[in-house]
Amino acid sequence: LRASANGERERGSGSGNLECLSWGGLREQDELRDAVLLVFANKQDLPNAMNAAEITDKLGLHSLRQRHWYIQSTCATTGEGLYEGLDWLSSNIASKA
Repeated sequence: LRASANGERERGSGSGNLECLSWGGLREQDELRDAVLLVFANKQDLPNAMNAAEITDKLGLHSLRQRHWYIQSTCATTGEGLYEGLDWLSSNIASKA
């Protein structure tokens, strides 16, 4: 899948080697073992939004003992938390280089 100019998803042509993986599958990918992971817990302005701790539990992030991850509460419409998450990502990518 890829995003079109108007933001809708389109099916690929089928000529690529695109593989859809579940979250569990992504966690097991050997190519990603050294990757840092940033999760944005978005929509924190909504009353029923899961908080960062709930999302951490749902995704099983604590089981990623060999991986460096961070979850940042955000509200994309106001920008709250976005820069903090990107700062963490930038710092952690730079430290791996």
